[in-house]
Amino acid sequence: MINIIPAIDISGGKCVRLTKGDYSRSKTYFDDPVQAASLFEDCGVRRLHLVDLDGAKAASPVNLDVLERIASKTNLEIEFGGGLKSRDSIKSAFGSGAGYAICGSIAVSSPEIFREWIGEFGNRIILGADHRNGFVAVNGWLDDTRTSVESLISIFPGLRTVICTDISRDGMLQGTDAGFYTSLQDRFPETDIIVSGGISSTEDIMALDRLGLRGVIVGKAIYEGRINPEDIKKLIYHAV
Repeated sequence: MINIIPAIDISGGKCVRLTKGDYSRSKTYFDDPVQAASLFEDCGVRRLHLVDLDGAKAASPVNLDVLERIASKTNLEIEFGGGLKSRDSIKSAFGSGAGYAICGSIAVSSPEIFREWIGEFGNRIILGADHRNGFVAVNGWLDDTRTSVESLISIFPGLRTVICTDISRDGMLQGTDAGFYTSLQDRFPETDIIVSGGISSTEDIMALDRLGLRGVIVGKAIYEGRINPEDIKKLIYHAV
């Protein structure tokens, strides 16, 4: 069964969701992100996708205290991103309880540094290849590039995991571009391509599973009640 990874985005210390990556279109769902994380853990979830939106804008982590609290109060495996643009910031994230570090902008601006981090930290480094229309966006989705997702992945042989967020669909609850993800997974069979952006229902998740995709990040569909905790439990424990 595809790995279901709930998302918590942090802004001002709270659990929020953006629409299409627009910081001006933010909605708060939990004042305390630990409450959301605990809810996901109770559903049987093993991994959490945690993004520091403030850190992404500041180019350095801002909400490490939230990461530390979630790590100390749950047993979730946490993948953390947002402003990880230096070796020190990655080590700070790991020191605060992250199991994995998600890096995106640095892989585009300084690929040689990103390769060094892969060499040093191994599979704990995840590439965040977020895109609009197939082209990577960086700096908290604020800046577009002319680098395609496929070309970015191809310059990092041995990369274990890529989280690929379709910004145009993120928070829109309109389903995913499954063909895009399956073509990427076929192109890079040794890399886990994680689907992100647009999930609206359990049917979307099951369709991705049938296509052989390995992981999916789910955010707004949970917060808006399109997918409820019992749905998540059924999917997870059915897989077990």
